[in-house]
Parts: sequence; structure tokens; C-alpha cells
Amino acid sequence: MKSAVVVFPDSNCDRDAATALEQTSGIKPIMVWHDDSSLPDNVDLIVLPGGFSYGDYLRSGAMAAHSRIMRDVKDKAEKGVAVLGICNGFQVLTETGLLPGVLIRNIHLKYVCRVVGLTVEESQSSFTRSYRKGHVMKMPVAHGEGNYFADDETLDRLEDQNRIAFRYAEGENPNGSARNIAGILSERRNVLGMMPHPERVCDPALGGIDGRGLFQSLVKTLS
Repeated sequence: MKSAVVVFPDSNCDRDAATALEQTSGIKPIMVWHDDSSLPDNVDLIVLPGGFSYGDYLRSGAMAAHSRIMRDVKDKAEKGVAVLGICNGFQVLTETGLLPGVLIRNIHLKYVCRVVGLTVEESQSSFTRSYRKGHVMKMPVAHGEGNYFADDETLDRLEDQNRIAFRYAEGENPNGSARNIAGILSERRNVLGMMPHPERVCDPALGGIDGRGLFQSLVKTLS
């Protein structure tokens, strides 16, 4: 599996994502600068990492969505290339229109950084095949604007099309997200955006391995 991690100004999880990808696939990912004009033609997976791209000016992900590299990210996503957006990467995906809805300020208007319970809602995607539907795991969150919002029509469509990949477990919603949504898939199911950080729980030395299944799923599907 050939993967690429996009690096924006103020990304802070790009190396974590790269390490998780290399440990899982055995292949070092390509690090792509936000101002580059294109990604490799034969890339299988593009990762938009967590962080505070452009210092979260205007609103989280808004400026990164207009970076030069995002033109090619959108083009490849529309052609079926897998794209994973984690935390700030999820925000970028909604800003570009690759995923519906928006990420707004946490309901309590405070930055949250803690481990939460996460339930697998969809186990038949390229990102989740190594998990069992209904499985509850632990993943860290770290964000100030992770409150997923969409109109009822959009939320119903996500439900009906099995595009809600992850929900916060009962009583674990850290930000007020509608219907406890923690991660969603695109209509073609090749784009996943999620607020929790799977790359931070891929090694026992870091306190857990619940995130490893996501990267294993991608390796199995895309290799």
C-alpha cells in the first residue's frame, strides 16, 4: 500500500500518522507539503492529519481546504482513491465538500483532550473491516471544534446509507456532536473523516492498540 501524508503549517500529528502507517504496512509513507501541486499518481491512500492547520484562523480547516495540494486530493478522491482525515483532517474534508456537514465549537466551548469510548457502527468499509460492528474501543480526542453538525435530512441519509463509521459510546460524547457521530464516510465510501485519533493508539507503549485495526483494514483492502 502506497500512502501519502499531507503536511500543513501547524500540523502536529503528521509524524504520528506516518509512524502508524509504516508500522502497519511496512512501507514508509510519502510526506507531501501543502504547497506542492500534486501527489504521486499511484498513491493508494492519502491522510490529512490532525493539528491546527494555519493556526485555525477563520475556522478550523478553512484555510487548509484551499491549499494548492487539496486540488489534487479532491481530484483523486473523486476518482476513488482512499482519503483519511483525522481531527483537523476531518474539518478540512467538510470544508472542501468531500464530506457533508460541519465541525463547530464544542458544546461547552472548551478544548477537550481525553480518552473516550468509541463504538464501531460500520464494519464493511475499507477503513473498518478489521473491527466488529458494535465493538467499543478507547481512543483519544483533542479538539476545540469537534461538534459535528448537519441538518436532519443529511443525518438521516448518513444513517440510511450506513455511512456513520463511528459513534461516541453512550455517555461519552465529548463535544455535543449530533447523534453521537464521531466519524463518517463519503457516499462512495472511499473517504473517512473522524475526530478521535487512531494513530495515537497503535502501540502498547502509547497506552493502547485500538487504532491499529483501522490501519490494518486499509492495508488489507488497498495492498
